[in-house]
Amino acid sequence: MRIGIIEDDRLLCQALEIALREAGYGTASAHTKKEALSLFDGKEDLLLIDIGLPDGDGVRLYQQLCREGKALHGNPREDRIPAIFLTARDEERDMLAAFDVGAEDYVVKPFSMKVLLKRIEVVLRRKSEGGILVCRDLELYPERKQVFLCGKEISLTAKEYRLLEYFMRNQGQVLTMDSLLQAVWGLDGEFVSENTVSVTIRRLRKKIEPDMSRPVYIRNVFGLGYRMGE
Repeated sequence: MRIGIIEDDRLLCQALEIALREAGYGTASAHTKKEALSLFDGKEDLLLIDIGLPDGDGVRLYQQLCREGKALHGNPREDRIPAIFLTARDEERDMLAAFDVGAEDYVVKPFSMKVLLKRIEVVLRRKSEGGILVCRDLELYPERKQVFLCGKEISLTAKEYRLLEYFMRNQGQVLTMDSLLQAVWGLDGEFVSENTVSVTIRRLRKKIEPDMSRPVYIRNVFGLGYRMGE
């Protein structure tokens, strides 16, 4: 998961980076509207945006980032990037403006880092439950049965798709051969060998891994099975 931080207070920005990385998230940071527009490409899983930036308004910046992200990636990026707005002003009009453009949450400074992390967790869980499954540059749309890698659709067989969806719904968990057979092959799994599972995983890896010798999506867990994600 990659979280974009747009915050002009450099000390706060650094504290956010440290807390997010310790929680297992990837980060990228900008301190101005100009930096944000040149750095972020619409692939972020979540944005933390300071409303009061030195060269512009954070709410309008968010609208622009969403427009440019959709234009850059086309239809695959139909959903807007979730955002949590940060501000030192506890004013109703700021809160309403943020929610009007699709903000997921609104946090007034100073805030507890633990509380912010919990709010981030809730937003990302809500995003996942809403339909899209995300792992790094992979996006899976269960309703449409489509998979995109770096914004480009990839073609999978029925078994490859079911296998990938099962992995993405169970990120971070070790999945055994038995669990994969039961989830992907079902009753037919009684007549399927473990070699068939291995071959299907290898074919799937060829389509999603940037380097087959050093997989970053589906990793072997020696003696146990496989795991997607950290």
